[in-house]
Amino acid sequence: MINPQIFREYDIRGIVDKDLTDHVVENIGLAFGTYLHKMNLRTVVIGGDCRLSSERFRNHIASGLTKTGCDVIDVGTVPTPVLYYAITKLETDGGVMVTGSHNPPDFNGFKLCVGTFSIYGEDIQKIREIIEEGVYLSGKGSFKTYDTIIKDYQDYIVENLKIDRPLTVVVDSGNGTAGPVAPDIFRRLGCEVMSLYEDMDGTFPNHHPDPTVKKNLEKLIETVLEMKADVGIGFDGDSDRIGAVDEKGEIVWGDQLLMIYSREVLKDHPEATVISEVKSSKNLYDDVRNHGGNPIMWKTGHSLIKEKMREEKALIGGEMSGHMFFSDRYFGFDDAIYAAGRLLEIISKSDKPLSEMLSDVPKMYNTPEIRIDCPDDKKFQIVEEIKHFYQKKKFDINGIDGMRITFDDGWALVRASNTQPVLVLRFEATSEARLEEIQKMIMGKVEEFIKAAS
Repeated sequence: MINPQIFREYDIRGIVDKDLTDHVVENIGLAFGTYLHKMNLRTVVIGGDCRLSSERFRNHIASGLTKTGCDVIDVGTVPTPVLYYAITKLETDGGVMVTGSHNPPDFNGFKLCVGTFSIYGEDIQKIREIIEEGVYLSGKGSFKTYDTIIKDYQDYIVENLKIDRPLTVVVDSGNGTAGPVAPDIFRRLGCEVMSLYEDMDGTFPNHHPDPTVKKNLEKLIETVLEMKADVGIGFDGDSDRIGAVDEKGEIVWGDQLLMIYSREVLKDHPEATVISEVKSSKNLYDDVRNHGGNPIMWKTGHSLIKEKMREEKALIGGEMSGHMFFSDRYFGFDDAIYAAGRLLEIISKSDKPLSEMLSDVPKMYNTPEIRIDCPDDKKFQIVEEIKHFYQKKKFDINGIDGMRITFDDGWALVRASNTQPVLVLRFEATSEARLEEIQKMIMGKVEEFIKAAS
């Protein structure tokens, strides 16, 4: 019996050898192959991150796909954006990336792509339904390997970026897939690179590869200050999320990075559309507007942002989590290595250090993401009840993804996570006192509703 909980909003994810056995993984391959054939698609490129189970799972996914008649090209152990690039370069109909992303080492998962776009939502559930029905198409597909995709990708990035002056860069690959790929790109662009934890190791022995958590950036910050580097770059395990540290050792968060990128894009493309999500600062949306752009607040999730960018013909998008998307001069998918290169390009052209690039942005006080345990089967209902409570009180509410209340001097967000049994909260205000006041008011109400539902 397959655990239905592994079929998440954006991908398939579970515990290795508990949720994801070899048999389950082969069935995912059979189901995805069947799903593709229903759209008259058959060529698939597969890759995997460096987790201990990823190579084994690649083999079982390939087995399932070829049994449905799909032709499979295996590009080996690669970053997720290299898998996306391979779909474009090799002109396949779709792809599968075996990756646990930033989950703990005992997890793994699958990003399933039609073209370079990851399927999500109802389409992920269709894969589950095909497996539960157990009726798969039968065929005899081919299997081959392609061994030079990392070199192809590196060459492409180097040819399409330009660093105007030498920079000193510290790169923390977190023992993930960026290690054999990103530092060499930055060296070829003319940077002096200090590389931390670049050996791939699926046990992640030095720190968890999630660059949005301050604790995981401690060594990066320390090394940036020691080397008097221009910037520090951190990557998650599969290299689709970026973290950044300025020359003073301060973290540059996802919405701040998007502000920096957007200003640069808007110089060449006035009135361009910029997509972000409900967790991003009011400063971001105001800044895009102030620089002539069209900001759109959208739902959280890399698949959802990519789809919205395509719909709105946006040139750039980004999330607090570090997923950055460039249609400007690139393919539109989330690529932390390319995003890092674009940041180096911007720094090299500027007469200001990274720490001063947003010095004109108003000071805001905000919290990190606050996660409150809440059962999967109740979390969405509870958010709706909270939203209804504040709507009755005539608050200014954006309900695009949960509930974002806007006040004259701040905002509050309550949304259900699409990947975990938690509610995600975030708060921002013009002063520390007001931040505390908003947070206390909303969190008290959230705890009330959770208690009432238990």
